[in-house]
Amino acid sequence: MKKNILYALLFASLTFLHYSCQKEISVTGKETSSEIAIRNSDQGHLKQTKTFSADVAIQWMNMQVWQMYKYPGIIGNVAYSRHYAYSGIALYEAVVPGMPAYQSIAPQLNGLTGLPKTKPGAGYHWAASANAALAYMNKKLFPAASAENKAAMDDLEATLLAQYSNEADAAIIERSVAFGKAVAEAVLNWAETDGYQNINNPYTPPADKIGGVYWTPPAVLPVHSLPYIGNLRRIVANSGDGAALPPPPYDELEAMTIEVIQAKPNPGEQGFFKAFWWRDFPGTSTPGHYVSILRQVLQKQHASLDVAALAYALGGIIDVDITISTWQDKYKYLLARPFNYDDVIGQPFTALLGAPHPEYPAGHATLSSANAEAMTAIFGDNYSFTDSTFYIYETVNPVGSKQPPRSFNSFREAGEEAGWSRLYGGIHYRISIERGFWQGRKVAHNIISSLKFLKD
Repeated sequence: MKKNILYALLFASLTFLHYSCQKEISVTGKETSSEIAIRNSDQGHLKQTKTFSADVAIQWMNMQVWQMYKYPGIIGNVAYSRHYAYSGIALYEAVVPGMPAYQSIAPQLNGLTGLPKTKPGAGYHWAASANAALAYMNKKLFPAASAENKAAMDDLEATLLAQYSNEADAAIIERSVAFGKAVAEAVLNWAETDGYQNINNPYTPPADKIGGVYWTPPAVLPVHSLPYIGNLRRIVANSGDGAALPPPPYDELEAMTIEVIQAKPNPGEQGFFKAFWWRDFPGTSTPGHYVSILRQVLQKQHASLDVAALAYALGGIIDVDITISTWQDKYKYLLARPFNYDDVIGQPFTALLGAPHPEYPAGHATLSSANAEAMTAIFGDNYSFTDSTFYIYETVNPVGSKQPPRSFNSFREAGEEAGWSRLYGGIHYRISIERGFWQGRKVAHNIISSLKFLKD
């Protein structure tokens, strides 16, 4: 599974030789000093992406999670996977020309064409290009942000640009900014055609599949129901191959529901803390939680910009495509939630959490296990880290606004905890979590095994 991508993603320990495309030009009396300056500023020093810090990506990831946290409630929770993916793709494509062993992945993505090219032999400041790309994407992806939060994005872009303007000639900065923005514009134009405008169209389940073992939808579907997000265009066309789930065991629903009721933790128990740590919404959103974890890992690593670009792109791509597979099965099988079926069997209970879409499979199991595979492919097995997301973001819940950080021995351990937290929260059955883990890993492995970042 990892042959294509692990060589491409375990780049942090590799050292590539610097190269130069500059040609020696003999200066004659006919070339003026101003012409020499123009020539030098055009070519500049051809730095590679890896020579730049990941700081620009880290700051924009922090801004993106903040925008998700503060954005009006007009986007469904997992629909923020689009923000994660398209921002990551734009970042990667805006800096990959400075990564000589790597290639654009646009030809491998589903319908992405028309990306701009860099000027041959010209110098670029890749952090400035990244800043322009990420600023453009976030401003466009959060059009209804408050005036204060729009100003925050403007300020971040301007602050970073001022910093980079002191690091390179004005012509290089101008060219880099123009390239990054042009890449982002092309990626956003492609994103606009993925069908997201229809993911919350009016929905009525089949008349013979409401109530009992089937999901009973809210009287008015909220934006988080997302009945048609399964119709989004996949980012990697074959990502869902072989990943569809079999039907859930409808005839075992009583025993499954009783297990959920009995698993409900008391306040102060670990299961209680886990349920609310991974609630995610209201809060950063589930995709935003993954971006937050990535940001913290990049900071811990003191990572370079190429690492950040690869991680952001791969994680987001996988996040969108596993969301599609998950929601296709949710609305195919329409399984009742435990907090619906408890009344059917005469054992009502109050779940810690709620969810306004069908039960099977468990979204946190699918998405978290898939994202864990992406991060493992990049940073390796048994990578320990501490997640401070909900210590930073003061979400109000029964645990209190300042939940202590949680530490993990690996990304897979964190993904498993996220999945099982939904059992404690009272919203998912064991089999939905277990099969969700399988589906998440299947979609992730489909993408990791087929998407080539390295040049042949």
